[in-house]
Amino acid sequence: MPLMNAVQVAGPGADLEMVQTEIPEPGEREVLLKVEACGVCHGDAIPMHGRYPGLSYPRVPGHEVVGVVTRRGAGVSGWEVGARVGVGWSGGHCMVCEACADGDYPSCEDSRVTGLSVDGGYAEYMVARSSALVSIPDELSSADAAPLLCAGATTFSALKSSGAAGGDTVAVHGIGGLGHLALQYASRLGYRTVALSRGPQKETLARELGAHAYIDTDATDAAAALQELGGARVILCTAPNVTAIAGLIDGLGMDGQLIIVAGLSEPLSFYPGKLFRGGRSIKGWHGQRPADAVEFSMRFSIMPMIETFPLERAAEAFEKMMSATVRFRSVLTMGA
Repeated sequence: MPLMNAVQVAGPGADLEMVQTEIPEPGEREVLLKVEACGVCHGDAIPMHGRYPGLSYPRVPGHEVVGVVTRRGAGVSGWEVGARVGVGWSGGHCMVCEACADGDYPSCEDSRVTGLSVDGGYAEYMVARSSALVSIPDELSSADAAPLLCAGATTFSALKSSGAAGGDTVAVHGIGGLGHLALQYASRLGYRTVALSRGPQKETLARELGAHAYIDTDATDAAAALQELGGARVILCTAPNVTAIAGLIDGLGMDGQLIIVAGLSEPLSFYPGKLFRGGRSIKGWHGQRPADAVEFSMRFSIMPMIETFPLERAAEAFEKMMSATVRFRSVLTMGA
């Protein structure tokens, strides 16, 4: 059997390691992708720590994948060999099964999530469900497209589903891998966009990305500052700081929503009575419909800021992402 290079996790708590393994065969309604790029996301830490039910090992992480269809399994239609495509979590709206995306509604036993229940894109090849594929435009590079499949899909769909209308005040907490995309989306969607970040050093960038106002959370009570602006219709929390997030609740206006897309590892503690003031709410959100994020990004020239790494430097790319020292998304690129 032909072999490929892949980066895998051998078990919970294990480090990423480069291995040679067999190129997988696509099954029914599946395609084999020759991976061109794979974004490195905070969610990739889940298999490294065993934080997903039913995980089996070894596991290849990676769920922001762009590649070329090289082989088709039985029952695949609409995706020809040679098509350049992307695939995200492919876990569906319930984060359990993506197959309902094509209207087939199979048994829940058919569940699979890229990089968790099945191998992902830290590899030269991977298998993906045809129902989870997104067409990637020719004018969009694979490295730029990859983060749109999770980071882009998450922030864009969170804003679109929030109920905010043009002119509403929408605050983005954190200007990192998620936040720098969220600012661009919020501005292009017509919101009064406010960036929240620590220190003055990111203000210029925030305004370049579309922010109409900037709040230095080190120097200012962010909730009070938002209330001076009339209160936020939406606060999109992209920075994993539970203390800061809890402190933002008082910055919400009438019927305001605090939407958490950051991967939090600690409990969120707050006084529930804060939610009674003006019908406030808190919800979590994961990425939906990556095709929408790709299409909107292309229409309005919204691109991620990325740093690329070859596959053999996957551990370094992952560490830079986890320590927030990459600007702003790590992307693995495969050799020709």
